[in-house]
Amino acid sequence: MSGFTKHDLFHTSMAFDLRAPEQFGVTASQITGAALEMVEYADKHGIDSVTYQEHHQSEDGYLSCPFLMGTAAAARTSKIGIVMGAVILPFHNPVEVAEQIAYADVISGGRIYSVLAGGYSPTEFDAFGVKLEDRARIMEEGFDLILRALSGERFMANGREVFVRPLPTRDPREIVYGGGGSPASARRAARFGLSMWPMNDSIIPHYEAECEKLGKQPGRYIRGANAVYVTDDPERGWDEIGPHILHYMQGYANWSSDPKTSTSPLHGLDTIEKIRAAGITKVCTPKEAIEIGKSGPIGLQPLIGGLDPDIGWKSFEMFVQKVLPHIKSAPGDWRKSQGLAA
Repeated sequence: MSGFTKHDLFHTSMAFDLRAPEQFGVTASQITGAALEMVEYADKHGIDSVTYQEHHQSEDGYLSCPFLMGTAAAARTSKIGIVMGAVILPFHNPVEVAEQIAYADVISGGRIYSVLAGGYSPTEFDAFGVKLEDRARIMEEGFDLILRALSGERFMANGREVFVRPLPTRDPREIVYGGGGSPASARRAARFGLSMWPMNDSIIPHYEAECEKLGKQPGRYIRGANAVYVTDDPERGWDEIGPHILHYMQGYANWSSDPKTSTSPLHGLDTIEKIRAAGITKVCTPKEAIEIGKSGPIGLQPLIGGLDPDIGWKSFEMFVQKVLPHIKSAPGDWRKSQGLAA
């Protein structure tokens, strides 16, 4: 699947993982403060969504609590969609996750989306005392419990009563997305009647086939966007952002080093030159970014790998001023354009 389709929920997006590597001279306070200021700016100018990601035990301070950042962003904005994704469900109590989803939805006025995924890093599973081989079972049980709880049921699960209040403002299947990069994760999302965050487009046919088999309509997709860093001089742009993209890629490659648990395409991207050749992030002019944005979902990571916020702001503002007006019909209308309640 390529291009922007009626199933894609967002066209323009930004993402933050809040890494602050010591070697780049930034602090967690600087990165976090800048991220909140940037989401306010994005909300004002009509970026469709912001995503807060999750990992643990990272020396550079990778965001470990996306719900905290998501609700902080919700309190400072009024239009932008807020994605907690992916929340690694095996590391959390599903009742607590249901409660966090409900409150985040209420606080945001119905703008949050929670992508629940199974995780893949053996070191993280060890840290939480969870067995990797149990993740499929945990996901099945977790989806069932969370969806029932957010639908208002009071029920027993594993010998304990489950009862969540307040309830979210929307049907839980509008809020909860299945995430993952394997055919099994795609089929699981279909079985539970969920929309999908496919980590790679190759699993979309598995999702849609399972939906057809079960007589269900496919949901929406929050897909990985074409990542851009906008600059008037791409060579200078690579000098600015190259070391940060390399740090970013190396972190993911380390987490996903076991091919049995990960479908990551990042292995072997151990130099800036290889990353440039792979084309995963486009360092491009505004004119080039416009063409990318016309062809499919487009995304920004303005603080990627601990990038100096001042440098990130320059690229971000250039995108908003010189690219966004050419790829959006009207600022802030993503909900209406996707047939959702205003």
